[in-house]
Amino acid sequence: MQSVKHHFPVANSHTYLNTASCGLFSDALVQWRREQDTQLLEGGSLFRDQHKGHMLSIRNSIARFFSTEADRIALVPNFSFGWNSLLEGLPSKSRFLLINGDYPSLSWPIERRGFEMVRTTLNAQLETNIQQAVQQYRPDVLVLSMVQYISGIKIDLDFLSQLKKDHPELLIVADGTQYLGTEAYNFEQGPIDVLGASAYKWMLAGYGNGFFMVKPAARQRFDLKTMGYNSADADFDKKHDIEFVGYMEPGHQDALNYGSIEQSILLFEDWGREKIHQHLAKLSTEAAKALMQKGVWTGPASQRNRPSTIFNIDGDAPLFERMQQAGIIASLRGDGIRVSFHIYNDLQDLEALLAVL
Repeated sequence: MQSVKHHFPVANSHTYLNTASCGLFSDALVQWRREQDTQLLEGGSLFRDQHKGHMLSIRNSIARFFSTEADRIALVPNFSFGWNSLLEGLPSKSRFLLINGDYPSLSWPIERRGFEMVRTTLNAQLETNIQQAVQQYRPDVLVLSMVQYISGIKIDLDFLSQLKKDHPELLIVADGTQYLGTEAYNFEQGPIDVLGASAYKWMLAGYGNGFFMVKPAARQRFDLKTMGYNSADADFDKKHDIEFVGYMEPGHQDALNYGSIEQSILLFEDWGREKIHQHLAKLSTEAAKALMQKGVWTGPASQRNRPSTIFNIDGDAPLFERMQQAGIIASLRGDGIRVSFHIYNDLQDLEALLAVL
């Protein structure tokens, strides 16, 4: 695809390999956000009165991007907020299966509420481990990240589809924060029942925004408790007739932050979703090959067929410091250094990393 690096100032001044920590703002998004604030400054409630139409447009854009319906989508400040709201609606005797070492925001709210939890091992044979654990423990809910935040191991979606066929009663809940925005995902046809994400990483939408998508059949498993005036669309007569999504949106919604998701989606669509996904697939494949040849990518993720956009390479604090001195932005994670590639990265960025290694 044609380079879009010039739209992201940080990617021009540094070798930015840290989207797994924080995605970048585009210059177009910043300009749009300034215009929104200016309209609020000059119009006050006159501008705010356009809120409902704007929120509907945002839902429609997210639905289009992930091949689903707008009424499946709840707009939330972040994944953790939405996940806690959903957990309040599950039966207290629910049994959860999680992956050892997965993101703490998945497990901590479950532990806090005293649910029964079982775990399986995170290694190169992740899918086999999950399958065996499902057969052994018979969980009600499988909870996992689509891409592991430290290792970069990406779950095999074909495996999840077969797992869902074999165990249709299993509720599959996934955190897509480290995945959505890296390749196409069809929510309606996919195996995941509940899919949420914070949008500040690969969706490039900044902080304070995220979303959940919940399939109609899965909604029957929840008795949600979170609510507020906005849940009823600010209508007293709807207090006892609140839609499922309304329970996850109890208060005033931030059209600036949620609108940033839509603006990023419009940019992705303008640049070509398929071109973006092809670019990332090619770049990840080249990175995997080069890092293995260097002997620095040796963890469980390196033993799998398809790399994600996240790589945890062998390295220590002194190497990390040398990378910083060379203008490479990454993160110390686990026992190594995590590097990650997005649409503003190219083979030159990979070469800059290899030169330091």
